[in-house]
Amino acid sequence: MSWLNEVIRPKIRSLFARRDVPDNLWHQCPACQQMIFHRDLEVALKICTHCGHHMRANTSERLAWTLDDGFNLIELPKVPADPLRFRDSKRYSDRLKQARDATRMDDALTVAHGSIDGQRAVVAVMAFEFMGGSMGAAVGEGIVAAGRLAVLQDAPLIIFTASGGARMQEGSVSLMQMPRSVIATRMVKDACLPYIVVMTDPTTGGVTASFAMLGDIHLAEPGALIGFAGARVIEQTVREKLPEGFQRAEYLHEHGIIDAVVKRTDMKAALARFISLLRIKEAA
Repeated sequence: MSWLNEVIRPKIRSLFARRDVPDNLWHQCPACQQMIFHRDLEVALKICTHCGHHMRANTSERLAWTLDDGFNLIELPKVPADPLRFRDSKRYSDRLKQARDATRMDDALTVAHGSIDGQRAVVAVMAFEFMGGSMGAAVGEGIVAAGRLAVLQDAPLIIFTASGGARMQEGSVSLMQMPRSVIATRMVKDACLPYIVVMTDPTTGGVTASFAMLGDIHLAEPGALIGFAGARVIEQTVREKLPEGFQRAEYLHEHGIIDAVVKRTDMKAALARFISLLRIKEAA
């Protein structure tokens, strides 16, 4: 009896025991609701294999998709963590800690330098996963640092935008980052270096009202939401029914606001081509 209990029964139980399966093997497309296997989604660069919807990506993925192997991240300037000692339902300092723990990032911007198909470039990527990509002092300092690095390395500056706008917890400090980011782009242009903006979903608020719309070339991913205020606010202000999808990348392209809508799989090649075209005079 002990042999049955100690040997046979455990073996039978092990055959039918429920195995722990990771809960992130499948992802649901927010557009068509289809399920996609995680490896297929990685190969497709987070583009739905059923409907072509471009899902949101984090900064690490953006940099890996854009830059050649061997790129380097730079350390961004430190800023006061909570200049206004702001508190709503919780302290701003607690919100920052929560966002940093969840994303393992210091703030909503990452800057790296490397090459794109062999051509030097400085790339800044905004992180929507960090407090909605809101622009505070840290983001402003990061944009300035990226501009200075581009000038120092005689390299084009490329910024991937993804933001809900200014960071309300920093009040007027966050609003001051709009002119500071404009100054950063002016440094790059004064050095006769290309400045390219790639707008991803969503790009809104103070980011759209400042450095996002000052590029030499404006690109966007398919379906990206791009605008300043929300559609409901605009409708209430102008008291008119707005066209369907008027804040989407395709509509803005049709009306000349952006230069091209580029699929994520074609973005690296497109950036390399634009860099080559904008710097062709140096080769002459």
